[in-house]
Amino acid sequence: MSSEVTRKPMLTVTSGLSRNAVILKLEGELDVNVLQVLREHLEPVWALPPKPFLILDLGELSFCDSMGMNELVGVMQRCESRGTRLLLGGVQGVMARVLSITGLRHAFEVFARLDDALRLAVATP
Repeated sequence: MSSEVTRKPMLTVTSGLSRNAVILKLEGELDVNVLQVLREHLEPVWALPPKPFLILDLGELSFCDSMGMNELVGVMQRCESRGTRLLLGGVQGVMARVLSITGLRHAFEVFARLDDALRLAVATP
């Protein structure tokens, strides 16, 4: 059931830090009704001194609308302005289709598995 029907945010965001990355795990639906949830979790990230990487774990997203994709593009642009590489991990199923359909697959650094994104962040000095 989408958040439009229930009017309740159906997005959970958890965060963590590694040596050179901030990691946000998104679970649920990324649509117009929950953008504020993501923005609230990003506020402290933007307040930190820039890390080399921001990793978004999208493996548990079940839905993403055009406004959700627009928000991800905005996050990418903000990262670029800070000198931070945005990595999208766990991109399979819904998110792989959305990125492909929108033509944004090659605009982002995309990894089918979160572990691969983490490995790149750890290996980069």
